[in-house]
Amino acid sequence: MILSGADPEGNARTRLLVRLLDAFGEDLPSPEVSLREIAARAETSHALLRYHFGSLPGVLAAMLGAQRSRDNEALLEGARRGTFDELVHAIWRAYTRPEQLSRVRGFFHVAGLAAYRPDDFREFIDSLEDLTEMMASLAEREGLDPQEAVAVATVTTAAIRGLLLQEVLAPAARTKDPVALILRMSKGPSVPRTCPEP
Repeated sequence: MILSGADPEGNARTRLLVRLLDAFGEDLPSPEVSLREIAARAETSHALLRYHFGSLPGVLAAMLGAQRSRDNEALLEGARRGTFDELVHAIWRAYTRPEQLSRVRGFFHVAGLAAYRPDDFREFIDSLEDLTEMMASLAEREGLDPQEAVAVATVTTAAIRGLLLQEVLAPAARTKDPVALILRMSKGPSVPRTCPEP
């Protein structure tokens, strides 16, 4: 789902989201700012933001969802021509660029809120599987059976997110080669798919 300024359906929420994305670019507003400050930067009204998104966390979740969707489309395009390992490298590079720091922080902020109020963040929670599905598809293309491909993709996604959280909270404790660690974790010994005969 790539949003654009051209909206044939005249969806006011989508147009407002495009305006927010245009105003903030790759950034995500800090949870410390008010809806009024966000509205001023996007040259709209805080009443419209409240009406369409409900709250500041709602604005952050909607923006983050649109940004991640755009990122995933670009990553998917690269994945069509590359390998599983190349996709993991591309994901890590994409989210560890300095200009992505506010978005990575925003991701964990929204994820924390969603853990307490999942019903308020259903769209965000549902979108979390996108990356796993993309990796599972690539792992299957490289020869893993569907069940094992999903397991490898799940572990890889969890490792990426865990190490990104470490980058945010304790950058001084940075892992020396995080991508090598992620790939080693995801390609560890396979769990047998059937129980061995007694």
